[in-house]
Amino acid sequence: MFGPSSVPKPKYRSRWRTAAGIAYYRLRRRVSWMLGNKRFARLRRDEPLRHVHFTHRTPLLRQLRNVEMQLQHNKIINLRLAAQRLDGLVLQPGETFSYWKTIGKPTRRQGYVDGMVLHHGTVRNGVGGGLCQLSNLIYWMTLHTPLTVTERYRHGYDVFPDAGRKQPFGTGATCFYNYLDLQIENRTETCYQLRIWLTDTDLVGEWRADSPASHRYEITETRHWITQEWWGGYVRHNVICRNRFDAEGRWLDEQFVAENHAIMMYEPCLPEKANPDEVPGRSDL
Repeated sequence: MFGPSSVPKPKYRSRWRTAAGIAYYRLRRRVSWMLGNKRFARLRRDEPLRHVHFTHRTPLLRQLRNVEMQLQHNKIINLRLAAQRLDGLVLQPGETFSYWKTIGKPTRRQGYVDGMVLHHGTVRNGVGGGLCQLSNLIYWMTLHTPLTVTERYRHGYDVFPDAGRKQPFGTGATCFYNYLDLQIENRTETCYQLRIWLTDTDLVGEWRADSPASHRYEITETRHWITQEWWGGYVRHNVICRNRFDAEGRWLDEQFVAENHAIMMYEPCLPEKANPDEVPGRSDL
């Protein structure tokens, strides 16, 4: 189950090499959308399905060291636009949800603005920045349903310590249009519906369905370790699993979810009173 613990030294490409790579992978993704045999979810329904299977919320604003608050406010604009494209989407049996195919390319023409993005563990400005908070939310909610995650990309950098963390490390899903996608397949006989909205303070999501939930899921970190690589950096590793319970609360089994490896952007041993909100680039941004 477990892959090698060694992580290669990060490679920094030239601007032209990076642009060429992005163009290539985006073209390859568009071709797969057109010629592939997946049946993507398209139906949207304003009326919510009857049964809530899981709901979650994350705060919209955080005060981060060396990060302009305007980027956080811009993120809210971007999240609101993306939420409008996702809210009410119905995932029928046999269909696949694609994060980017549903949202589309975030451009200024579509109303998206500069938000905060992470690049090699550093904070930058980018059109549509902040949408990883939405993909993180959807991925976390999906882990609490019978839906199957068929494509997900882990965050390659661990940019803040665990103080105040409410979810296990490595339970997010990074996104970058259009080839770092989040895809979820409905292999059940039940119709599911994704609900996404913003309050004054939070980004909120739900997976709803046309029948009640028959199982409950608990996400756990079953293994964790830190290594110092030959090139001098520290890398954090862990294994995420989930426990499945029946409707009466009886434990059924433990299922493997993911193995994560992330380059640490802080020292492994921080002072006890380190404030995570002062470290730029939290995974729920």
